[in-house]
Amino acid sequence: MLYFIQRIIGVKRKKTLRVSFSAPRTGSKPQRRYHGHMKTALVIGASGGIGQAISAELALQGHQVTLVSRSRDGLDIRSEASIKSALNRFEGPFGLIFIATGALQINGAKPEKSLRHLSETALQDQFAVNATGPALILKHSLRLLPRDKRCVIAALSARVGSIGDNRLGGWHSYRAAKAALNQIIHGAAIEIARTHKQAICVALHPGTVATSFTKDFVNPDKATPPEETAKSLLNVLNNLTPKDTGNFYDYAGKPIPW
Repeated sequence: MLYFIQRIIGVKRKKTLRVSFSAPRTGSKPQRRYHGHMKTALVIGASGGIGQAISAELALQGHQVTLVSRSRDGLDIRSEASIKSALNRFEGPFGLIFIATGALQINGAKPEKSLRHLSETALQDQFAVNATGPALILKHSLRLLPRDKRCVIAALSARVGSIGDNRLGGWHSYRAAKAALNQIIHGAAIEIARTHKQAICVALHPGTVATSFTKDFVNPDKATPPEETAKSLLNVLNNLTPKDTGNFYDYAGKPIPW
């Protein structure tokens, strides 16, 4: 089980955000700044462990950060009407849109160890949260990206969503939903590039992060602190160029096979 959790990622969106975004950090070493139009950021799923850390790190680096989450705004990732309502409040443009939503266990359903543990409900729930929701966010957030400047839209995926990297089987619902998300990201990148020449649309695997998402599977001491993960992921995004759009990267910036 430890092997599996070291190859997944997701965010449980119930924790309350307690970070102030009013001013950048002072008295610390200079932080890397995003080039292009990355000074404004929209973080969706901002109350989860990784979402909080991403939001905080962006703010500490001097960005204007806008937050959207279930606990703050009543965002229901399963409802297109809720997603549209939440995003219609903003005009943009945002240099970065970071989709930090996701779930591994939904309604008490644990990852399946074999096909005999599959259920219709669990499959539907996984696709609704981990594939359909992010796809609809992409649909309704496209208008918030600048057309004439570098911009990034990134979604948290999971290495276990890689078909080419799957050598153990199991976790069928979660794997399939994340694989679907990866396909959506890849297809969206192709479409977005036609109208936003400098846009970068990617899927990210952050590794094993010490959040409530992983607490049932791995000792927090063996997982990466969310703050460190946030710095790594943002560093990856900062070093991407439009030619990298449509790809799948891990927290170290290494490509992951589809």
